[in-house]
Formats: sequence, structure tokens, C-alpha cells
Amino acid sequence: MKVFVTGATGFVGSHVAKQLELGGADLHLLVRATSRTENIDSLKAERVVGDLCDPTSLKRAISGCEVVFHVAADYRLWTPKSQSEDMYRVNVEGTCAILQAAREAKVRRVIYCSSVATMGFNGSATPVTEEDPVGFADMIGHYKKSKFMAEEVVMATAQKALQDGSTATQIVVVNPTTPVGEQDIKPTPTGRIVVDFLNRKFPAYVDTGLNLVDVTEVAKGHILAMERGRPGERYILGGEDLTLKQLLDKLADITGLPSPTTRVPHAVALGFAMFDEMFTGKLRGREPRATMDAVRIGRKKMFASSSKATRELGYKAVPVEAALRRAVDWFNARGYVEHALANKAGAGEAKQQAHS
Repeated sequence: MKVFVTGATGFVGSHVAKQLELGGADLHLLVRATSRTENIDSLKAERVVGDLCDPTSLKRAISGCEVVFHVAADYRLWTPKSQSEDMYRVNVEGTCAILQAAREAKVRRVIYCSSVATMGFNGSATPVTEEDPVGFADMIGHYKKSKFMAEEVVMATAQKALQDGSTATQIVVVNPTTPVGEQDIKPTPTGRIVVDFLNRKFPAYVDTGLNLVDVTEVAKGHILAMERGRPGERYILGGEDLTLKQLLDKLADITGLPSPTTRVPHAVALGFAMFDEMFTGKLRGREPRATMDAVRIGRKKMFASSSKATRELGYKAVPVEAALRRAVDWFNARGYVEHALANKAGAGEAKQQAHS
């Protein structure tokens, strides 16, 4: 089976490509001329140079493929004002271009990787489902807005394909929660939580929560969606609901480093984020560690249910500790940690020193 994958040089996409390779797929991977390729260097795959913002390159790349996995996205919780339009161009216009190219190439099935960020979190700790009501006004920040807009286009296209009949391209949407694991090269905002903890840059925490998922299980969920997903449907691919404090405590248990004990009110965190965006973002031109959008998002616990994916796809939501351990080892071994932990014993010594 000839399969085309976007985003394969990134975090989730590289794991999707790996699962497809294990299944014997004839892999064709979209690679930008400027992409870092270490995540796919070990894969047996044909690389196709192109760009989501270049529809002609996509049509050439998708030609002859039976299935398309559209995993690529601009995933940042902060962008300079001059770059905000780029996020919509990639996440919305790029998705439209993929759908158009797939339709013209008569691709059998498209698996679109959306995000749990498009779901209708209501402020309680009740896990969100695919059926909870949500609208554009609920989206905070350019990332969530752009992914919501893209998903709306995808779902509308999927419904039209169902009306057109069996010869139209079938579209299935997957909504990963918060993936964690190895190969998070940027790193993503989630990976930065791990990296900041390892670098002793988490002196306090806010009362928030999220659903963390092993990135390997997310990749397997993509394959299940290809094999069993109902066209026109969305499937949350999640793992374990954790408060931020519980996540930091797990990282402390894994590394031997101390977990923060001071909880900061959201109002204080918002003030710090405002200062960090101004000083680090606007004045220094670097991505701030804390962003106002992230704090606003954190007012709601982003817990989620994968029951629909479990029921219809055979997806399994598993505990996240093993993925956290792999993430710690991967970041530690590749220079993301300022004072690398030699081993578990060394981590224990680091904890002792931090308390002394």
C-alpha cells in the first residue's frame, strides 16, 4: 500500500511513519528543504521535497497514493505578531491544499490529525468527549483557532464525500490529547514542560490539568483510524488524566529531582506571562517560557475520554509513565538538559544537592 505522510520529520508524524513502516507500507514522506530529518533517517521511505503552502508540490507528491496521513501542523502556543498569519497558512490553507490534492488523486482515505484543543472543555474536571458542544468563540490563541478552522473544513469535506458516494475520498479525524515520548525535537509545548523540569525551571505550578498520552499509542491510533474509523467521524486519542502537579510529581519520581511545592494563583501566573511575553518575546525576540494564552487555557482542566476510540477502533488508553521515562531519557541523552543526569543514581544525588 502506497502511503503519503505529512509531518513525518516532526514528533507525532515520525511515530506514525514508523508504525506504517512496521506494517509494510510503501512510504512517501513530505519533507521541506529546510526540515531536520533525524527522526526519519532510519526509515525506509521515499522523501518528497515539498511544502504545505505549495499546492503543486502536494499534487505531485500524492499522485498514486492510496492513503494520506496529514499530521503536519504549526504547533506553538506563542508566535510573534508578524508570524501569526503563517500559522493559519500552514494549519488551515495547507490542510485545504492536502484535501484538494487527495481528491484529485482519487486517494481512498485521508486520516487528518487534529487536536483535542478543538474540543468543548467546560471548566469542570469532567472528561470531554467528541459530542460536547463547542464553537470558535471557545478557542484561545492562534493555534487553537487555526486547528478549529482546519477541522471545520475537514469535517465539511468529509460530509460532502459521504453524500457523493463510495468513490469519493473517505476522511477520518483523530484528536490526540497531549503526546509525550521520544523524538520531540522542537520540543513541542508539552515537551518543554519536561525539559523545563529537567532544567530546574519549574519553581511553582498552577492548578490545571491535562490528558497525557504515549506518542506511540497515538501513532497506533492513526493506523486503527485508517483500518476501522468511520468516515466523517472524530476520535479522541488519549491516555491518562493528570493535574500539572501530578505530572511534575511523576517526573520527580522518575528523575530524583524535586517537584515544586508552591501553587501559584492563575492571576499571578497571568501577570508573569504578560511580563515574559513583553520582555522575552517582544524585546528579546525569543519564545517566552510562559504565555498568556497558555495560562488562559490552563484555567480549564483539559481532561478527555477516549471511550469512542476504544469502542470503535480498538484503541487502548494506557498509563503515561513509560512514555515520560522515554522522554526524559531522550531529552537527557541529546543535550536538552543543562546539567545532564548520568543515571538514576546520579538523579538521586541531584535531588539531595537541590535540598541541601
